Amino acid sequence: MNKAELVDAIGRATDVSKRNIEQVLDAFRTTIVNEVKKNNRVSLIGFGSFNPTKRGARSGRNPQTGAAMRIPASKGLRFAVSSTVKDVLNGKAAAPAVKKVAPPKKAAPAGKPAAAKKAAATKKAAPRVSAKAAPAKKAVPAGKPAAAKKAAPARKPAPAKKAAPARRPAPSAGSRSR
Repeated sequence: MNKAELVDAIGRATDVSKRNIEQVLDAFRTTIVNEVKKNNRVSLIGFGSFNPTKRGARSGRNPQTGAAMRIPASKGLRFAVSSTVKDVLNGKAAAPAVKKVAPPKKAAPAGKPAAAKKAAATKKAAPRVSAKAAPAKKAVPAGKPAAAKKAAPARKPAPAKKAAPARRPAPSAGSRSR
């Protein structure tokens, strides 16, 4: 797995932008290199540790000519895997699950005064109104007069009117005659 594949895998697991992941990986690498250069050990509990190493000066041979040469002292880096990772690799433990982290909330635009920012933060969103149509009313059977309908309990009874002749219910879309 190369860096681009690692960035893609982390992006799928965390919903963080690839640009931010690359910045974090670069900062991670730079920080570890700088600390090891200072001869400090970097330990990540549950993953492993990065340890500085020193090699002394020694004599060696040039592989092309066979001539003896002096190899200067150098520093190196050693990574030691934690026992947790070893257990996962050897099937003694399950791999840890990736926890998704919610992206940080966006800050208010810089142009707003502090009072407007605070008001915007405390303001609750208005409830959404459904776009569904109101439920259809039940049709009154043709044999009953219109006055036989139940009135809503919250309304006052309408003044007495002359009973209108019974109406036929409107035809539904599926019952048209052709």
